[in-house]
Amino acid sequence: MKQFQLFTTLIAIAVLSLSFGPGPAGAFDAHAGYYYPEPQTREVYVSELGLAPDAGKRSRAAFVIGLAAQHDKRNRIVGYHLFAKGGDLEKLIIVATGDGQYDTLYRLRALLASLTSMARSTELFARSNQPQELNFLDFCKMIGFTQVTVSNGKDVAHQILVQ
Repeated sequence: MKQFQLFTTLIAIAVLSLSFGPGPAGAFDAHAGYYYPEPQTREVYVSELGLAPDAGKRSRAAFVIGLAAQHDKRNRIVGYHLFAKGGDLEKLIIVATGDGQYDTLYRLRALLASLTSMARSTELFARSNQPQELNFLDFCKMIGFTQVTVSNGKDVAHQILVQ
């Protein structure tokens, strides 16, 4: 009888774990299907940097708002939009605004590389010992983004967990 109870308990646990979906590695992404398609590729980026002392929800919101304001001020159409989402604005979403842009993983990574030069011009990078060694994902880590998703807004999305 005890074996039967153990067996039914194990079956119940298995059913419950299936009904709640995958764990953190494949956790439900509320933004997939709304801002971008389900990511086809994912990676983990580990930065040796810590959080900036003033990193927080406000600094992440200010980054996104400030970058959009810079583009507007210069009357510059950049071909993408940035959004800070999540309860603490810890998720950065970058979505292309036109067809034929950022439609491969390589083009998405090139976009991130181009954002590196923008990040290197910030005061936050200037305070670091070797800003030329840092990249955009290091910048994201310093201001507290834990996830960066880049997409062509149609059928390609790549997600990076920033640690």
